Amino acid sequence: MCCFGYKNALSILLLSLLFSVGAGAQSSFEDPYRLHLAVDVPIATVGLGSGIAYLVMDAQIQPLSTAYINGLDRTQISGFDRSATYHWSPITARISDGVMVAGMALPFLLLAQQDIRKTAPKIGLLYLETFAATAGLTNLTKVLTLRPRPYLFNAAVPWEEKQQKDAQYAFFSGHTSMTTAFCFLTAKIFHDYNPGHPARPWVWAGAATLSATAGVLRHQAGKHYWTDVIVGYAVGAAIGILIPELHRHQPFQPKTALRPNVEFSF
Repeated sequence: MCCFGYKNALSILLLSLLFSVGAGAQSSFEDPYRLHLAVDVPIATVGLGSGIAYLVMDAQIQPLSTAYINGLDRTQISGFDRSATYHWSPITARISDGVMVAGMALPFLLLAQQDIRKTAPKIGLLYLETFAATAGLTNLTKVLTLRPRPYLFNAAVPWEEKQQKDAQYAFFSGHTSMTTAFCFLTAKIFHDYNPGHPARPWVWAGAATLSATAGVLRHQAGKHYWTDVIVGYAVGAAIGILIPELHRHQPFQPKTALRPNVEFSF
């Protein structure tokens, strides 16, 4: 219950900061982003391609056998990750679902600012590209690595849970990568649309904290090891920052040709 309240508090903090900017938006506005085929086509290709590859490979994966599950030994897990094998909490897992949904909804709060509403279709494309890239890369990695989830080592976990195909998809944490990608996307867009605004550090801090909360909850639920969470956080942060950064004007500004400046004196 305290975790649920903590999540709501962070969401309310970000909401307040974003709406305060919407109320005091500056009149002069320069759109920091532009669409470009050299950026959007590769991002769409990676996202859709990895997603399709995951679906094809996932259809061939079979649930773990009884013999395999019975043969698992937690002493084979590194000391850094082993603590996760003692956790199991369906309630915490459901709370983590709510945190992920909250993180994915954060970019919509940006529409409280008038300048961002003017470019809503462009922001929507950034959102879709972030979703496709994060979901595609995360799921493809899961099906390629087939890492058993920590709860498979826990005798308290119901047998039907262990025999789900999803029990093999520990690496890396999708809840963490998705939450982090959209939290950092929100912070990055806020940052780029509001240069010099005093709320920018607080928005970044709130985004980072909500993302970390998702990862901790997944660990406490017995769904992921710490390494799953750390990698998921890093991947999500990279995608959430990189996709809007690739759409900034600067990389595509035409370079001014250098003209020789030679003077002759006689």
